[in-house]
Amino acid sequence: MDITNIFSGKEFKVYKNCLAIILLAFLTVSISAQTHLSVPLGHPVYNALEQAQMRGLIDPLPRVKPYSQERILKYIDDILDNDETRRFGGLTNAERAILEQFKKDFTPSRDGLNLLRGTYSTEHIWNDVYFSSEFGFGLDMLFSGSYFPVAGGFKYIGEIPENTDNFTGFEGAVHPASEDTFSSYNIMPSLSFKGDLGRDLSYGLTIGIWAGKSPRTVMGSYRNIRDPVLDRDDELEMRYMTAYSQPLAFFPYTYKKRWDGYVWTTGEFTTGGMRAWPEGDVSLGYTMMPEMAGAFFNGHLTYRFARIDREWSGMSPNGSLLLNQSAQPFLAFETTITPFKWISFSSLTGVLEYHNAVGEIGYGSAGIQETAESFQNAYSIVMLELNYENFFYVNFGSSVVWPKRFELGYIFPFADNFIYQTNIGDFDNMALFFNFQAQYPGVGRVWLSVFIDEMSPAREFFTMSRMMHAYQFGGSLHLPWMPFSSVTISYTKIEPYNYTHIRENVPWFDNPRMETNYVNFGTSLGHYIPPNSDELLIRFETMPAPKSLLSLQYQLIRHGADYGNRAVPGSSLWSELLIHGRHRIRKYFLRDGAYQWMNILKIGGEYSLTNQKIPVRAFGEFGGIYSYFTDVEPDVRHPGRYSIVNTPQYPQKLILVGTIGLQIFPKF
Repeated sequence: MDITNIFSGKEFKVYKNCLAIILLAFLTVSISAQTHLSVPLGHPVYNALEQAQMRGLIDPLPRVKPYSQERILKYIDDILDNDETRRFGGLTNAERAILEQFKKDFTPSRDGLNLLRGTYSTEHIWNDVYFSSEFGFGLDMLFSGSYFPVAGGFKYIGEIPENTDNFTGFEGAVHPASEDTFSSYNIMPSLSFKGDLGRDLSYGLTIGIWAGKSPRTVMGSYRNIRDPVLDRDDELEMRYMTAYSQPLAFFPYTYKKRWDGYVWTTGEFTTGGMRAWPEGDVSLGYTMMPEMAGAFFNGHLTYRFARIDREWSGMSPNGSLLLNQSAQPFLAFETTITPFKWISFSSLTGVLEYHNAVGEIGYGSAGIQETAESFQNAYSIVMLELNYENFFYVNFGSSVVWPKRFELGYIFPFADNFIYQTNIGDFDNMALFFNFQAQYPGVGRVWLSVFIDEMSPAREFFTMSRMMHAYQFGGSLHLPWMPFSSVTISYTKIEPYNYTHIRENVPWFDNPRMETNYVNFGTSLGHYIPPNSDELLIRFETMPAPKSLLSLQYQLIRHGADYGNRAVPGSSLWSELLIHGRHRIRKYFLRDGAYQWMNILKIGGEYSLTNQKIPVRAFGEFGGIYSYFTDVEPDVRHPGRYSIVNTPQYPQKLILVGTIGLQIFPKF
């Protein structure tokens, strides 16, 4: 047989067509799986991956989240393929079923209409390049309510006095009373369009309309330093700021705004009708979440340009001191380079959004230009991660909030922000961070996190307010008798004035002085508890079945009062240290004013009904909050003993809270 005849004439066409079919099948199977779009933080798969890493079933996970869909599938395959060969292997049948279900959820068919996901999908190859697209519809609903069996209700009707010597900080306050109830709802229908362009690029856009309300109340007011005159501390312009409660129908520090920019109250769709918060009437808003992401060199270089929720450098879910998932999303470009599995370099640069906060009593409009005028900031992070197998992990780096300009050094991923600032001038809010973790696979892990925000080192480290920093230490223990289960205990301390910054005159903005605190859209970029606070957290988590998650949690949060005549300096994100004389300000936690103690106990869970052919994911939280204040004698020069108080300004409260959420057409 003459082999040359095989590759000529009709025979060659047959072989060519067969080869094309094989290549097409390969492309369809392998390339279509390269979906680089992120999986939203809070999805149960993150809990399963954390538990698998703690048991040594997977290599150390990077601390740059969210992960892409493609990366999560690789992690799951690694766990399933190497389960029996790992030193601490041994998935239970229930755990293997959970992981298999995740694989199925993250690899949906692209054959047209999917009524369980609310999507219409298609894929094809054009000019030898794979394309896919997915049009989707979703509906998110969140209903929450609270009941105050015990509360020291008080309503102050009056104005801030002209004589500041008589200022009490309680002007305008409206505190909930016993037997008050509050309700909140958030409804957001959304349209999404996403897909893949070849192996290396995925794209996505979600646009939603938000409707709802979330009542809160005025706790009081406080005086804050504004714009020093002639740089003299004895000639300061003061401004009275309003201290608002947490949203009354939710657990403290859990509510997250789902609208962008501002809202309109019903019937006021004008520029004058824009509001910063949906206080009472039904309000409408919008949201937009774009994303482009991809990978090169077999995943050793990843990139993402997106406006999404993120968590960087966190040693436990929602525990980061640097960039927490509780922060509001912002548009940023990020990259990660992993030359070896034990080292990676990550960088992020994005533009922060103005806080749009109601800054003064009686000032209710959105104030787009007013609040944005002094808040024109970008945010950059560089981080190095090192790990030794599954026993030791370290990450460290620097971050900076900087008034916007064309600044290449903060954008370049290998230039350390802290060192670079010394080359260009001290106009920005710098920070350093460090995290260390040690674990024994199959048993548990411990960690330490430190965040340092432009402190000025001095001998009196523990008493000087200018020592702005935060730290956290904790541990997690694997519970082997339940699927993907653990218990976590952590302690977090945020010192006064941490995440804040004095207003600065910068050369590229004439007026006014610019704010550079670690804030995006009115919320801290870092940990969810505010400055001058601490938290003891005990959390149990388990996954009793596929598509489910169950948790039980206790928190003790203590926070210096940021309103009233016993307010503690440095307890608000908007606090500002003196430009001069800051060495005179001291801190004595719990012993320098009024402090709120919040004991929070709650149980939460979620479950997806898609296995029952019902396109619904349900979740909820239920529990209670017992809150009281402590104070010291106001005329004591030196810190004294604190004791429980119950006054109109600082009352005791008992609150029962329940939250129910539904996702119609969940995508995962």
